[in-house]
Amino acid sequence: MGLNLLHSNDRYGLYPDSWYAATANRLAPFGSLNGDVRADVCIVGAGYTGLSAALHLAEAGLSVVLLEAHRVGFGASGRNGGQLGSGQRLDQQGLEALMGDPEAAKLWQLGEDAKALVKGLIQRHDIKCDLKPGVAWTGSSAAEVTHLQDYGHHLQERYGYGDLDILDQQACQQMCPSPDYHGGILDRGAAHLHPLNYALGLAQAAHAAGARICEQSEVLDIEPGAQVKIRTKQGSVTADHLILACNGYLGGLNSQVAARVMPINNFIAATEPLGDDAARVLAQDVAVADSKFVVNYFRLSADKRLLFGGGESYGYKFPANIEAVVRKPMTQIFPHLRDVKIDYAWGGTLGITMKRMPYLARLSPKILSASGYSGHGVGTATHAGQLMALAIQGQAEGFDTMAQVPAPAFPGGASLRSPLLVLAMTWYALRDRLGV
Repeated sequence: MGLNLLHSNDRYGLYPDSWYAATANRLAPFGSLNGDVRADVCIVGAGYTGLSAALHLAEAGLSVVLLEAHRVGFGASGRNGGQLGSGQRLDQQGLEALMGDPEAAKLWQLGEDAKALVKGLIQRHDIKCDLKPGVAWTGSSAAEVTHLQDYGHHLQERYGYGDLDILDQQACQQMCPSPDYHGGILDRGAAHLHPLNYALGLAQAAHAAGARICEQSEVLDIEPGAQVKIRTKQGSVTADHLILACNGYLGGLNSQVAARVMPINNFIAATEPLGDDAARVLAQDVAVADSKFVVNYFRLSADKRLLFGGGESYGYKFPANIEAVVRKPMTQIFPHLRDVKIDYAWGGTLGITMKRMPYLARLSPKILSASGYSGHGVGTATHAGQLMALAIQGQAEGFDTMAQVPAPAFPGGASLRSPLLVLAMTWYALRDRLGV
């Protein structure tokens, strides 16, 4: 059985005390599943993946029941850094080495499709989520800056990607005046947004399209077969197809996925509003991710707070003082903020894979799964939901391209996950640093 993190760090059915939850465009709660119901498709997990799948299937005229243990957007979808990145989580040079140039080119295009899908859904459904263009990647050493700039040229020349600015030290400082950063690239085709409001907007759109969303309906058991039976405490769904969209909160529902998608925790803090001093952090309203061993990522909120993600902890329980965990890297990047007041600090659980690429799989003729976005989920998860919806309708080309990416199991697999966490995470991080 996989480790179940649904109840490890959170209060049942309540959003965390995050700045996102405090500024959410709240929806009235959806009722729980009661009794036995029938559907064309049952979806487990109401994050970006499940909500997108529900929306696209309902728009295609299929009957959909979406089961969520807590609330829509409760997990990583409502807690993340809000960055909508280009391409895939693994960069194109890594994909070229892993898959060869033709497949890497297909995966680049799928990543671009994912970005366009998110922007299109926000526009089409009028989702109020503070969507803004621009994500920068910054380097703290000459080698990191050179690597990023070389990669920017690679995207321009090999893929014809025209939305990149190559940043020398002066341009980087004009954008982000941190003494730690010396150059990088700015991707104007990427974007950032309020992740929980985006998830809530998807939920509203899926509901309006006819999907039945059931909150506080934790799945306890799945019985595969010609029809799949999914049981909760209060009822069951019998469906022709099942989509698992659980990411880091899968628990023991499927051992094949659990062996390949490891849950880890990440942490974000929101400062008090910085007012005019916000320009000492970011002179442009873009998001930033850096090249550090443990990546720092940050952006300004609509009310000029610094939303800073960073720090790590090995173990599944959130640290007692999340604020202190995040303040340490934040002060390294912005020494002048060492005494700034932090109004919110929260953690969340995401899913990572060995290759840093999502794990899309056909677990049986009737069961599809997508998870393991490894910190690149805003676009990729939304897209994976659409790709699974299309695959269920017989259009599986995009799904199959993503599913062909190698997805080795973590050492020890799902059953030994907890005692091997530190060992496996250290090994994973070392591989990441070495670029293998």
